[in-house]
Amino acid sequence: MIKLLKSPAKIVTVDTDGLNYKRGKDSSKINVLYDHSIVIENNIIKDLIPNSKVGDHTFEKVIDLSGLTILPGLVECHTHTAFAGSRSNEFLMRLKGATYEEIAESGGGIISTVKAVRQSSFEELVRIIKPKINLFISQGVTTLEIKSGYGLSYYDEIKILQVINYFKQTLPINIIPTFLGAHTFPPEYKNDHKKYLKIIIDELLPFIIKNGLAEYVDAFCEKGAFSSEEVDKIFSKAKKLGYKLRLHTEQFNNVGGLDVALKHNSLSVDHLEVISENDITKLSGSDTVAVLLPGVSFFLNYQYAPARKLIDNDIIVALSTDFNPGSSNIPDLHLIMSLAALKMGMSAEEIISGVTINSAKALNMNHEIGSIEIGKHADFAVFDVNDYEDIIYNIGQNLNMMTIKNGEIVYKRNMEN
Repeated sequence: MIKLLKSPAKIVTVDTDGLNYKRGKDSSKINVLYDHSIVIENNIIKDLIPNSKVGDHTFEKVIDLSGLTILPGLVECHTHTAFAGSRSNEFLMRLKGATYEEIAESGGGIISTVKAVRQSSFEELVRIIKPKINLFISQGVTTLEIKSGYGLSYYDEIKILQVINYFKQTLPINIIPTFLGAHTFPPEYKNDHKKYLKIIIDELLPFIIKNGLAEYVDAFCEKGAFSSEEVDKIFSKAKKLGYKLRLHTEQFNNVGGLDVALKHNSLSVDHLEVISENDITKLSGSDTVAVLLPGVSFFLNYQYAPARKLIDNDIIVALSTDFNPGSSNIPDLHLIMSLAALKMGMSAEEIISGVTINSAKALNMNHEIGSIEIGKHADFAVFDVNDYEDIIYNIGQNLNMMTIKNGEIVYKRNMEN
């Protein structure tokens, strides 16, 4: 079927001239088309044509987008959406002065969510998680990464990945499962790290990829979680098995995580709130994406990653919510965009690059999605704004009017998804 997205006020293409990412200063170039329409054929962007030429063609379906602004479908590249329970008590503890690390050391943090997930059935997790995913879809997200990591046992990690894959098969957007068994050490192996590492390396990694439950592996390299040496062992095995690698690192402490990520050619390094000047130099010019998570800094009242330095040092920068129950209970990518402007000094154009093409690169999907270019998937977020800056200026407001995935409307405002 040949479709036409007719006469939008603006098309923000984030055109890359075939490069498929935006490095450093190039992230400020996002290319806006006026008086054009988008032709879709077989779920793919076939052409961008002047409105004056629309009458020269025949279309089987026309979607009138007059007065609206089109962006590429938003790409959410780092979330922990697959969780159960609440950690509101920890939020109150932090308000009284407790740190994230202190809460974790006292038995809270990730482990408290692990208990809730272990007690939840497959069906209960599906019921809990689906509204969270639909909320992302309503914001214009057409690709959503979801990590495991709240099971921390052979059975429960597989259970979470099966839930994520259920959504991958049944929902109309890209759902990207990531295995994060190396999130922290479960209570039963708190004093026997080697045993849990053996379960991850010898049992979970081979089973998960053999059964198609995940193609991505992540780890949390941090004091109180996994050391750089432990991550190196996990990544060495995962790489041999054919996984794509990503890493949480440089969030609270510098423990050598960046070096391990670069050694293994990780797709991304995520967090970087405390990245050193020396490590910025190491990352400069690398194809590894710096995924910044300002919602964590906002939620924990903690320092923000040095976005300006990273961009000025020719680094590929992406943005994400890090949606999770403990350190970023923020399922709102638009708020993240506003925080990136207000707290990290990023321009509107750099932010849009960060939630589209560069987030796609963090998932190694940038040749298929992330920009409005001929041959890519027909994924769009359609905003009821005159200027794309309004998306960032209107803090806390969802101005997405319509979400289109592979040329199909999967969300429309005032209609059930």
